[in-house]
Amino acid sequence: MPERAAPRAWSEDLAGRSPAQGAAPDSASAVSSPSDPAAAGDDADASTAPAPGGEGEPLSRHRDARLGSNDKELKAGAAATGSSPTAPGPPWQRETRVEVMNPACGAWSLPRPCRVLVLLNPRGGKGKALQLFRSHVQPLLARADVSFTLMLTEHRNHARELVRVEELGRWDALVVMSGDGLMHEVVNGLMERPDWETAIHKPLCSLPAGSGNALAASLNHYAGYEQVTNEDLLTNCTLLLCRRLLAPMNLLSLQTASGLRLFSVLSLAWGFIADVDLESERFRRLGEMRFTLGTFLRLAALRVYKGTLAYLPVERVVSQGPAPAAVERQNQQGPTDAHLVPLQEPVPPHWTVVPEQDFVLVLALLHTHLSSEMFAAPMGQCPAGTMHLFYVRAGVSRAMLLRLFLAMEKGKHMDYDCPYLVYVPVVAFRLEPKDGKGVFAVDGELMISEAVQGQVHPDYIWMVSGCVEPQPSQKPQQGAPQREHL
Repeated sequence: MPERAAPRAWSEDLAGRSPAQGAAPDSASAVSSPSDPAAAGDDADASTAPAPGGEGEPLSRHRDARLGSNDKELKAGAAATGSSPTAPGPPWQRETRVEVMNPACGAWSLPRPCRVLVLLNPRGGKGKALQLFRSHVQPLLARADVSFTLMLTEHRNHARELVRVEELGRWDALVVMSGDGLMHEVVNGLMERPDWETAIHKPLCSLPAGSGNALAASLNHYAGYEQVTNEDLLTNCTLLLCRRLLAPMNLLSLQTASGLRLFSVLSLAWGFIADVDLESERFRRLGEMRFTLGTFLRLAALRVYKGTLAYLPVERVVSQGPAPAAVERQNQQGPTDAHLVPLQEPVPPHWTVVPEQDFVLVLALLHTHLSSEMFAAPMGQCPAGTMHLFYVRAGVSRAMLLRLFLAMEKGKHMDYDCPYLVYVPVVAFRLEPKDGKGVFAVDGELMISEAVQGQVHPDYIWMVSGCVEPQPSQKPQQGAPQREHL
C-alpha cells in the first residue's frame, strides 16, 4: 500500500519571516508562507487587502450594533505587540494560557495573543478556499494577534484522523475552513480520542468555504447580523474569531441499528432535503446554487418515504423525567444518552409516536440555518438541550413545497401555516425507515438508511460566536472546561 502523503501545513507567526530565516521546509510537504508574495505561486495575485466592511465591522450590520466592543482593537493590537505577537519558541514550549471571562456579556473568550490550528479543505465549495483564506482571512488575523498553522486536508476523513492524534495543548482553538462536513469530521475525531472528555471542550471556529455553510450562517445570525453569503459571510465569521468570544453549543448524539454511534453539530435529514443535498454534489462548483438546482430536479420527481417517527417533546422532559439509560451505551465512549432506550425496544410511554405513514422529509436541526440562504428555523436559537424537529407528510403539492423552500430564504415558510408541515421542539427522537428508500444526511454527510435515534447534549461544545444572551441551561454540563477568571 503506498504511503499516504503527509498533511501540508505552514505556520504564520505574523512576523513576516521568509523561509530562509526559519527551518528548512520539507520539500515533500511544505507550502510557501503566504507572507511571502513571491512564493505564492498561482495565488500571488490574490488581494491581501482587508475585505469590504472595514476592520472590526461586519457586513450588513443590524440593529446599529458593531462586532467588536472596541472597533480600534484590531489596529491597536498589532501596533502594541510589534512584529511578533506571540512569545518566542515553538507553540508547545510556550506557557499555558487560559480562556478568560468577558465581563461585558458574561462570555468566555480566547486569550490575546492567540494561536490556532486552521484545517482547510482546498476542494470545498467552489474550490477557492485557500485563495479566500489568503485574501480575506489572513489579513484580519494579522491585525488581531491571531497566529496560525494552516493544514490542508487531502481526502475524506483526513481532518478526523488529524485531530485524533493532534497535541491539542498547542492551540487555543481549532479553526475549520470548509463546509459543514469538515466540522463534522473534527468533532467526531475529538470524540474518538482517549481523552475525549477534555478534547471536546477545545474551542472551535467555523469559517465558511463550502457550499452550504449552515453552521457559519447560524453563528452570524446569533451575533445579531443580517443574513449574508459567500465572502461577506466569511468576513463576518473571521471578525468573530478576531473578537474571540466563545459560546456553548448543543451536540446531537446519534445511534443506529447497525451499532454506529456518531455526533452531529448541525442536522440529520431524511427524505427530500437529504436527497437534494447528496444528489447535488455533482453541481458543487456552483456553490450555493447547487441546492436550488437540486431542489427543482427533485421536485420534478418527488418521492415519498414510509417510516415511523417518535420524539420526546421538551415539555414532557420535566414532568416525566428521563427514561432509564440504555445499558448498551454505558460501556461505550462518549456521554450517556439517558433519554434513549435500545433501538430494539419500544420508545418510553411518555414519548410522542407519529403513526407509520408516508413522509416527504424529516429534519432534526440544532441551529437556525440549513444553508447560508435557508433560514429554516426562524423561531431562533435552541435553548440548551433541545433541537428543532420538522417533518412534512405526504400529500403536500409540488407547488406548495416549492413555495415553502423559496420562502425559507427569509424564514417566512412557517407563515404559510401548511397543514402538511409539522414543527416541534424536542430533546430526543427516533426515526425508523420502513421501505429502505432514501438516505440520511448527517451534517451533509451520507449515512445509509436504517433505524436511527438521537438526543441532544446541552452546551457540550464551545464555539467562537457573538456576544449574545446566554441560553438557559437545564443544569451546568458535567465536565465543562474549567476556566480561570482574570
